[in-house]
Amino acid sequence: MAGLMAPVTFDENGKPIVDVTESSQKKDKERKLGSELGKEDFLMLLVTQMQYQDPLEPTDNTEYVTQLAQFSELEAMQNLNETANVSTAYSLVGKEVVIQHENSTGDVIEFQGTVQYVTIQNGEAYVTVDGERYPYSEVVQVIDPYYLISTFLPSVSKQHLEYYHQDPQDLVVEGLSLGSHGYEAKSFAVALMRVDDSSKTVTIDPKYLSFEKGKLTIDREALESVDAGKYYVGFVFDNADKTVVYEEVTLEIKGIVQKPADPDNGSGSGGTDSGSDGNTDSSTGSGSEGSTGSGTTGTENSGSAGS
Repeated sequence: MAGLMAPVTFDENGKPIVDVTESSQKKDKERKLGSELGKEDFLMLLVTQMQYQDPLEPTDNTEYVTQLAQFSELEAMQNLNETANVSTAYSLVGKEVVIQHENSTGDVIEFQGTVQYVTIQNGEAYVTVDGERYPYSEVVQVIDPYYLISTFLPSVSKQHLEYYHQDPQDLVVEGLSLGSHGYEAKSFAVALMRVDDSSKTVTIDPKYLSFEKGKLTIDREALESVDAGKYYVGFVFDNADKTVVYEEVTLEIKGIVQKPADPDNGSGSGGTDSGSDGNTDSSTGSGSEGSTGSGTTGTENSGSAGS
């Protein structure tokens, strides 16, 4: 404890003076203004208190014992805190973290990376990210690996779409991502599923789909025969995880399906009958059978008229 004693001098009357100036409390580095008192400061104050006590009314020994007990408790808590920090720092190896670091110009930069390893120097833990070492205290966020993977999977932004049979328009789905970091999909399928009855689904033919820069366009023709109602627009991606997203995009179809008019079969058959029953010279039947038939009939008729 001698190293913790403050220098003692004597005045002209022989009274001891304890030097507790800022310079006397320097050990390896200067104290920063506003920093918390440490265990060495606590001992310094305790020794100073003992030296400056009134000799006529000395401090009770019990009070010193109490202060020493408080000091021991403080030291144990500090050691426990250091041990906990070191243990926690070791557990970060291989995990994705967010670091806020103050550079030489005083600017605070924030970045994300994977902790490669942890080192301990003078009781303080340091994490190494992308080959650079940073104090453990600069780690502000630790990202769960499963959550991290989920951010790499294919995804679709949450949105609501509407389609009107009386005024059909192409549907545009925004914010469609095929994934990243090895979890990408090369293609996907799209289907509509009724909100009130999941057994009723409508698969969209790929010929009606066009995708570019995160935007999917569904041609209006794909929805012409779909009944009115509320649907989920489901996506099935072909990545390794076979990601399925079906509740992010909702679609409400309104109006009545416009059924095409029935063809006039009677008019078509009448035209065919007229061609076969009329003058052979005016017959326009296609194919070799129509031409041969017309020529044979014309020869026979002319022969009968000559006799």
